[in-house]
Amino acid sequence: MIRVLVVDDHAVVRAGLVALLNTALGIEAVGEAADAQSGLTEAVRLRPDVALLDIDLPGGTDGIALAAALTARLPDCRPLMLTALDRPGHLERALRAGARGYLLKSATAEETADAVRRVAAGGRVLDPRMRASRPEPCPLTEREAEALRLAAVGATAREIAADLFLSVGTVRNRLSSAVGKLHARTLVDAIGIAQRHGWI
Repeated sequence: MIRVLVVDDHAVVRAGLVALLNTALGIEAVGEAADAQSGLTEAVRLRPDVALLDIDLPGGTDGIALAAALTARLPDCRPLMLTALDRPGHLERALRAGARGYLLKSATAEETADAVRRVAAGGRVLDPRMRASRPEPCPLTEREAEALRLAAVGATAREIAADLFLSVGTVRNRLSSAVGKLHARTLVDAIGIAQRHGWI
């Protein structure tokens, strides 16, 4: 049996995915979580073969960061993104983070189960609607993107500095650099541009 962990913040979606997986031949949903932190905790406890992850999760850590954490801590657990976000930037970030597949939530039950099987077998899965996507290169460094991601969830420069163990001045410089590179007028504009492109 392929053991799957489902991480999605919507309870109805999570329940539907668990039910779908448990009726698919050779697949068992062994756990579920509503955010990245509990997803990582459950993955360490359950050791699933595949983690089915939404990107947009609450708590400041998204599914892509969770995929990277799972890849680092549990190399036998293969992350598979299942998301409504169809931006090429998200796809590129997810694959760089170690995701073995990227599926849109408009996929059918059969496509989802098939993707789980293929990823569990060591393959890669890319939603057909994303194959033609050519991501625009992200002008931000990973550190600038990280600061911008935290600002996007409402963290102040002081809070970002505390989270990243940096000085407030360094954080302000990174945010200012991000605003400049994105040709934005304000930090809010920069966040909007980066989110539209899937860079954060």
